[in-house]
Amino acid sequence: MALNDILLHIDTYPEATPGPMIDAAVRLGATFGGTIAALATEVTFPVKSNRVADFLIGLGALAQEEVARSRKCGEAALAHFTAAARKAGVFQSASAETAFLYDIADRVALRARTRDLCIVPLAERFDGQQDVAQAVVFGSGRPALVIGPTSAPPPEGGLGLVVVAWDGTRAAARAMADALPILVQARAVHILTVVNEKAAATAGLGLEAVRHLTLHGAAASAREVDAGGDSIGEVLDRYLKDEGAEMLVMGAYGHSRLREFILGGATDHMLRAPPVPVFMSH
Repeated sequence: MALNDILLHIDTYPEATPGPMIDAAVRLGATFGGTIAALATEVTFPVKSNRVADFLIGLGALAQEEVARSRKCGEAALAHFTAAARKAGVFQSASAETAFLYDIADRVALRARTRDLCIVPLAERFDGQQDVAQAVVFGSGRPALVIGPTSAPPPEGGLGLVVVAWDGTRAAARAMADALPILVQARAVHILTVVNEKAAATAGLGLEAVRHLTLHGAAASAREVDAGGDSIGEVLDRYLKDEGAEMLVMGAYGHSRLREFILGGATDHMLRAPPVPVFMSH
């Protein structure tokens, strides 16, 4: 099954998703052979009428100004997307929705449930888009592709090397299966197991994954690196850079505790600063 139906979330507050990141998402969609629907979520604020606050600081007027700013950012970003997507031949639709600031992540996850993939650009380290990516991965039942400011899209001509972070777990298996349409397109796929990092990740673990992908036509091979006492995020960063990888596929790990979602180490690391486009599934 191809990734025909792709959703791109466009941030509008406090700044719009930058144009170069929209262009990167469009190129990725073209590489995957799908069409892209862009969704800009414009913010609104639950400000109740308060004469004292309006008199002292103009609270109501400030809220209206921020809403107008968000709308303007969304309109500009959607116009940029529309032009780029039409030129690339991947345009499906461009729309805007309004939501309270802290409801945006759940709104995007809801829309992603009927898509093959949701692309979430992270413009800054402390961007609210991290919450959106987390909501999509853990709440939509569909995969997310997270791209950062330094996550260069694949060059013209298709994907080169894609790395699959493989520890044999359910989440890793789900990510590999969801990414199969991408993996069979790549010129090379490394099934990477980081040994001496967790007990289950042992030598030879990737061979069965290679067998499975090879039967589907992917150019897969097993690779192993020793954690050497470093965190899994550091090991992955180094491997991706050294090998010149163009994408990482990984399972996302996390659990809810007292209404706060606790992410696994590698998941948290990649949601903060993805060095390449990161395909995540849970």
